[in-house]
Amino acid sequence: MTTLLEGMMARRSVRSYKSTPVPREILEKIIEAGRWAASGKNRQSCKIICVTNKELRDRISEMNCRIGGWSDTMDPFYGAPAIIIVLAEKEWRNRVYDGTLILGNMMLEAYEQGVGSCWIHRAKEEFESPEGQEILKMAGIEGEWEGIGHLAVGYIEGPFPKAPRRKGNEVYWIE
Repeated sequence: MTTLLEGMMARRSVRSYKSTPVPREILEKIIEAGRWAASGKNRQSCKIICVTNKELRDRISEMNCRIGGWSDTMDPFYGAPAIIIVLAEKEWRNRVYDGTLILGNMMLEAYEQGVGSCWIHRAKEEFESPEGQEILKMAGIEGEWEGIGHLAVGYIEGPFPKAPRRKGNEVYWIE
């Protein structure tokens, strides 16, 4: 077990995954970390969808490729067997901040669980589309929601990425 700061310093985005499924117990811990993220006015206004169904995961990957302008042979989730999607109430002014904190917490917990993760964009565009709205209905989610981001989650193929050196010019003190 690492200290929180050690985990923050060591965690990196992973862009190559094994096809081995991540056990539900580990995914639940990752999601629970997200559920405990801070939120504006403690509104807790986000929803989390965990996709482990390969057909749906691949469908979302294809949607993401279309939005990104890539060939449908590319996988923007880098082969990760699970995708965790964060949605926020569309009219809530802190939706992006709240969803971002959830994703950050989940990335740290994934690292703690020995699982790789990578934040993937274009969820906003996906869930504004009719196909994305259909997926929300399939999940039983009603109302107006904005996609904040996806978290690709899986076991790492190859070595764990090393952290790059910090630039060293980003902190200023006013005392």
